[in-house]
Amino acid sequence: MPGLPPHLVELAARVSNRGRWGADDQRGTLNLIDADAVRRGAAAVRQGRPFSLAIPFDADGPQTGGIPGRDNPALEMIAVNVAYTGDADGFCTSDDRFSMGVQSATHWDALSHVGYGHELYNGTPDSVVTEAGAARLGIEAFGPVATRGVLLDVARLHGVDHFDDNHPITGDELDAAAAAAGLAIEPGDIVLVRTGHMHFLRTGPKDRYRTTCPGLSTRSIEWFHDHQVAGVATDTLVLECFPCEDPAVLLPVHMIQLRDMGLAQGQMWALDELAADCAADGQADFLLTATPIPLTGASGGLVAPTAVK
Repeated sequence: MPGLPPHLVELAARVSNRGRWGADDQRGTLNLIDADAVRRGAAAVRQGRPFSLAIPFDADGPQTGGIPGRDNPALEMIAVNVAYTGDADGFCTSDDRFSMGVQSATHWDALSHVGYGHELYNGTPDSVVTEAGAARLGIEAFGPVATRGVLLDVARLHGVDHFDDNHPITGDELDAAAAAAGLAIEPGDIVLVRTGHMHFLRTGPKDRYRTTCPGLSTRSIEWFHDHQVAGVATDTLVLECFPCEDPAVLLPVHMIQLRDMGLAQGQMWALDELAADCAADGQADFLLTATPIPLTGASGGLVAPTAVK
């Protein structure tokens, strides 16, 4: 399969952030989250109500073997009610461990996750990624993530609960969803795009959640750059529309957003409860906290995002 076609190569050059925050930068668009963005997020807390945006982390997760090694979480007890003093009336404890793919449930993609032309974000050679992990651009480089989040409910914009096809979401649709919510996107915001696709994870078969996804179109890429968005997350497994708009180009939104823009991408975020509440009270902005587990060298980061209205 070939690389990006000429028109997308030109687009990648237009939206590139290479060198913007210095030759050593590893955070990409998260640099846009400044003190003003954090204060704007804090000011969006008007009711004091939190919403978890994570799906359950358990063996009944979304992975069906389509991506080898991306296993659903598996919990193993390594201690069960152990009496450390030998006396059950003394200190007793249970302990456990788990294994899973770092992108198997709600997560961020690290900037080491995707590249092309043997390059990752900011001109970093892809040789920094080895079997030992990523020596640069690992998920630990994200640091703390807290800013204003905004919900753009594209499914509600179209008057549907969910899409049955790989509906490609364009910049014009994101503008329309923002207008419908009465929002102006500001630099450093994180945009959450709801498609309603969790419907298929709830109702099954689970593989349907993976194989056909609505999502971001290549015609949305410039929108994120122009609005100086710090990150984007969706409720789908793929983030971009899949199968892709051009069958000859695999996952071009990932390629350009991660490698050229350094834009933080999140997948499998649970947005339905938050969306219903936003529709009910008309408030679609909130404080978003979404710091990933800083697993050194990882190409993805598990996260339990919280929105507070």
